[in-house]
Amino acid sequence: MSPPISSSSSSSDVIDFVVHKGNGVKGLVDTGLETVPEPYIQPLEERLDPTKFQPENFIPIIDVSNWDDPKVVDSICDAASKWGFFQIVNHGVPLEVLENLKSAAHSFFQLPSEERKKYLKENSPSEAVCLCTSFSPQAEKVLEWKDFLRLSWVSEDQASAFWPPVCKEEALEYVKKVELVTKRLLEALLKRLGVKEIDKTTEYKLMASPILSLNYYPCCPSPELTAGVGRHSDVSTITILLQDDTGGLYVRGTSEDSWIHVPHVTGALVINIGDVLQIMSNDKYKSIEHRVIASRSKNRVSIPFFVNPGSDATIGPLPEVLASGETPIYKHVVFSDYFKHFFSKGHDGKKTVEFARI
Repeated sequence: MSPPISSSSSSSDVIDFVVHKGNGVKGLVDTGLETVPEPYIQPLEERLDPTKFQPENFIPIIDVSNWDDPKVVDSICDAASKWGFFQIVNHGVPLEVLENLKSAAHSFFQLPSEERKKYLKENSPSEAVCLCTSFSPQAEKVLEWKDFLRLSWVSEDQASAFWPPVCKEEALEYVKKVELVTKRLLEALLKRLGVKEIDKTTEYKLMASPILSLNYYPCCPSPELTAGVGRHSDVSTITILLQDDTGGLYVRGTSEDSWIHVPHVTGALVINIGDVLQIMSNDKYKSIEHRVIASRSKNRVSIPFFVNPGSDATIGPLPEVLASGETPIYKHVVFSDYFKHFFSKGHDGKKTVEFARI
């Protein structure tokens, strides 16, 4: 019996198999395909140029074992202002919890195809869980070499009822621990912006609708032709990322069109500022472009925890930031409108933030 997809398959057949039939890029790789199909081949200008790399040691690694130390707070705020990306160690989430979650992510994507398909949007028992592929397949010109399981965090009861059994316990344990890290990070970052206390209203605007995403990048026969994730900045308030030791995450460097690899550090969490915090801080903090390249030899997992505002929250520069008479750079927009705009197109660098600019 011939495989459902081969090197001679048309682009429309590939898209039908991957997107419409819900097999994802994992299903594509499982056919034994040895070349990258046309829908995944990036134009030259979107491929990562190895001559544009900067040294890895640019990305700060911050020991947060004492969150209350003013030097720790300063290090976090300085990194958020200068880089928009940093790593934290000694954050209180046990190494075992991190390793268990990475293993659980692999376990989900190793399930038989028919088991995974139970969580496709059209089959899923709840909006709290959704299996997706690429980024926004209906809107993008080229597909990305990634599948992901999106787990919306509303309550423990909902997660217990609907998240897949193969990864539920590990994901729940991680989310409960990482929520404490989220609060400490936001307290530190908002302190510098003049916010003395995060009340319920501010909390809703910062972190009411978090999403845990189990991202899976299968081995790719020619990773240099593809994008695991294209150039973009996150639309979150902040993102807390757990990455494995495969490598492949790059952030925009300081010199023209340069990129810095974010190395794996055992036990570390990678933090990046999202567009929401850039807008709220009136550009004091920066959301930075980043991208992912798949591996030729290893199946890569990475697990971002997107800390998002409530969907109907209005985001704009914080009053405390503008208190001294500073001119606002951004207007106030409803987060769900911003979020929909982000997904209405393919990844396109930092262009989404223009939606909120005055």
